[in-house]
Amino acid sequence: MSELILGPLLRYVGEGCAVIWVETDTACEVTVNGFAQRTFHIEGHHFALVRMTGLEPGSVVEYTVALDGDRVWPQADSRFPPSVIRLFDGASDERIEVAFGSCRVAAPNEPPYTFSKDDDDRGRELDALRALALRMHHEPVERWPDLLLLLGDQVYADEVSPEAREFVETRRDIEREPGPIALDFEEYTRLYRESWTEPVVRWLLSTVPSAMIFDDHDVHDDWNTSSAWLERARATDWWEEHIIGGLMSYWVYQHLGNLSPAEQDEDDIFQRVYDEDNASELLRDFAYRADRQQATARWSYHRDLGSTRLVVIDTRCSRVLKEGSRAMLDDREMRWIEEHATGGFDHLLLASSVPWLLGPAMHHLEAWNEAVCGGAWGRLAARGAEWIRQALDLEHWAAFNASFEHLCELQRAVGAGERGAAPATIVTLSGDVHHAYVSNVAFKAGSGVKSGVYQAVCSPMRNPLDHNERRVIRAMTSKPLLAATRALSHSAGVEEPSVRWRMVGDGPWFDNQVASLHIAGRRMECTIEKALDSPGDGERGVDEPRLEPVMHHRLA
Repeated sequence: MSELILGPLLRYVGEGCAVIWVETDTACEVTVNGFAQRTFHIEGHHFALVRMTGLEPGSVVEYTVALDGDRVWPQADSRFPPSVIRLFDGASDERIEVAFGSCRVAAPNEPPYTFSKDDDDRGRELDALRALALRMHHEPVERWPDLLLLLGDQVYADEVSPEAREFVETRRDIEREPGPIALDFEEYTRLYRESWTEPVVRWLLSTVPSAMIFDDHDVHDDWNTSSAWLERARATDWWEEHIIGGLMSYWVYQHLGNLSPAEQDEDDIFQRVYDEDNASELLRDFAYRADRQQATARWSYHRDLGSTRLVVIDTRCSRVLKEGSRAMLDDREMRWIEEHATGGFDHLLLASSVPWLLGPAMHHLEAWNEAVCGGAWGRLAARGAEWIRQALDLEHWAAFNASFEHLCELQRAVGAGERGAAPATIVTLSGDVHHAYVSNVAFKAGSGVKSGVYQAVCSPMRNPLDHNERRVIRAMTSKPLLAATRALSHSAGVEEPSVRWRMVGDGPWFDNQVASLHIAGRRMECTIEKALDSPGDGERGVDEPRLEPVMHHRLA
């Protein structure tokens, strides 16, 4: 009898279709409510995407999963409600909630939750994603999120748990390079299994549609920061196996479920894996080419949530790193973003794993650093600036200044109604930086922008900064540092950004946290909530954290 290793994960959901992802221990036929699909095989692992079509828009459908006819989900001893699929109905007044965040380290969910870099890595405080699931357990289906948007670092390949480390030690000597990281596909599968099998989170992922995009830790810290970083990585004898394993696992575990059934049909690799008894070499070759030849794959994608358009941007694999022509996205990828980031919707959401807008002082620092690395102050200064870039992780949109301005202009054009009717809001959703904040964006007078333009950043779900790191972030919001970094960037020939922005509320916030957008027609509100210990009122056990709002703001 086949067993369910991971899943079911409810991935793409539209107005009349849904996609369920599973991993099983052997080859088998997976059936969800009468819709069947056989598994495909990658390096000893078996996966299936079951596509359910012809469903009634706006309906709520309970589902079960069977392997070769034997029911395996819901689990008989589960304390959670049945997993359901809630279809969008496409109405302009449809109420939609999008929960989002990034950076979640898998760790035990029993005390002690605290973590110190000098400790034994037993915990990373309370898991905000788990807290969200536990709240859902006590709420009616109508109040559950309609989408869970995971904005990077779903797994930490370069910072594995003690359990994953023990597995790696059975396969190779971790005293030699690259040390205790997830090196290849098999080791990556352990990270996903550890992150997605915790019972509370497993139920959440089975009943809330999810959309995902990678960031650096899904592969390696500071992945594709610069050409110098990449050259150094490729010079090692282990990087090729690592990037192949990272992109193979990302394609299987995260990317496929981002696509609609129609987009899956257009994916050549997806069609070919089912034609192979063992598609390992096919996928290895694809992953190698995807790293070396950017046109091999497009990782960006879009979803329509009623009258809201979501465009998820790959800000890691499609970078152009050559000094003097650096870009967050290559020309092909940017054209695709422009085509799909358009007006005619009530709201436009742009999802980027790294923030578009940092604190203004940090923005000027990154812009200065890019210019100096590119030779603005000569070769000797460029070498020192490259060291600073890698040491301080200066690799956000501000460190790709031409792309930053390109994204500013795209949002201006959409907000001015030059690319279809102006939406009520344009909101960039981001993670990565291990603190949360919302920024209000102002364009120059005469820009014609009618939309409210914001950025909402939420990070981490479970991996908080230590006290010293928090002090550095707060210091970067000071006026003296802003004046100093602005002067630096001007001295390197960097022009002032074409937009201005200010933080909303009294942030930034540094707890483990999750954010939500609440959409009703052309109205939108944003909430950020932090994870706290249970109040101990008898309704929840001591292992059941709760969420408490730290910010609520109306965007439109």
